[in-house]
Parts: sequence; C-alpha cells; structure tokens
Amino acid sequence: METPIQIAFKNLDTSQFLEKHIRERASKLERFHGNITACRVVVDAPHRSTGTGKPALGLTVEVEVPGRTLVAKNGKDNYDGRDGGTALVNRVFEAMERQLSEHADIRSQQVKSHESAGDTGKVVRLFPEQNYGFVEVIGSPDLYFTRNSVVDGSFDELKVGMMVRVTRATTEGPWGPQASSVRRLSGETSA
Repeated sequence: METPIQIAFKNLDTSQFLEKHIRERASKLERFHGNITACRVVVDAPHRSTGTGKPALGLTVEVEVPGRTLVAKNGKDNYDGRDGGTALVNRVFEAMERQLSEHADIRSQQVKSHESAGDTGKVVRLFPEQNYGFVEVIGSPDLYFTRNSVVDGSFDELKVGMMVRVTRATTEGPWGPQASSVRRLSGETSA
C-alpha cells in the first residue's frame, strides 16, 4: 500500500484487539490486488440501542486502486462480544477480497476458458474450389465452415481426417449449424 491504513472508531471506544485484527486482515489485501493505494476502515456503533441487549457494530472498508474506490460494508450487526467483532471483520474483509480479485482480473483482461469455448473435431469433407468444408464433432451434426473461419488463413493446408479445434457459431449457415472458427491441431490426422 502506498499510504498506511487508516482506522477510525466512531461512537465507541478504540479496541486495540479489534484494531490489530483489522491491520492483519488489511495487510493481506495486496495478495488479491497488487496496486492498492489506500485503505480506510471505519468501525461504528449506533447511538441508540437495538433492544436485544447485544451491542450493534458496523464496519466499512474502503480501498483505493488506480481509477476506482471499492467499498465493502455491513449493516449494523448485533454481536455477542465473545469474539470481539472478529467474525464481522472477517466477513467484510472477505467481501473486499472478492471485489479486489474481480477488479484485478478485469484490469488484467483475464478471460477464463470454459470447456464450451471449443470442441475437437475432424475435417470430414472439403470443397476447396467453393471455399468451404465440414467438420465432424461428436454429439452434433457436421458443422459447416468457410475459408474465412479458418484461423491463420490455413484453409488450403486442411485435409480430410485432420483434427481441428472448433468454436460453434451462434447462428446457422447455409448448410445448417456452422463453426465461427476452425484451428488446426498440430497437424494431426486420424485414419
């Protein structure tokens, strides 16, 4: 963190135990986002009683990262005092950790790959003079593809029996289901 953490207690006495726990949790935030510039925490107690006999406690964690301020907080939770508020601190910091992790993923433009992102198939028919062909994918009708859907412009290098990675298109082509992209797999062929 570029600036030291700021902790404020509002409407209640400072608790060294709670402050120490907050500092420990805040020091771990950089594991979730490597570019935190500031962190502020407010521990708050309302003026009026909740009527339950247990004190109410609120917690707000505000973290600044370049271009954005993230906030995680709870309502005014009643707590029994036995844990000193650590469960509340843990819940709010876990919410902040999720936000920081999501923000870091977005900033680094990570895209999670899913199994549905592509299927392995085999070229079963090619019509080079008409610039199209068909790929057989298990559990699906043959997928139509065109010269333009072949990655790296390698349509002319495709051969019947060659294994390819196929991404299905969301719309159908002139011959039914189609592939939006076809990529050769290491030049493998199958008999």
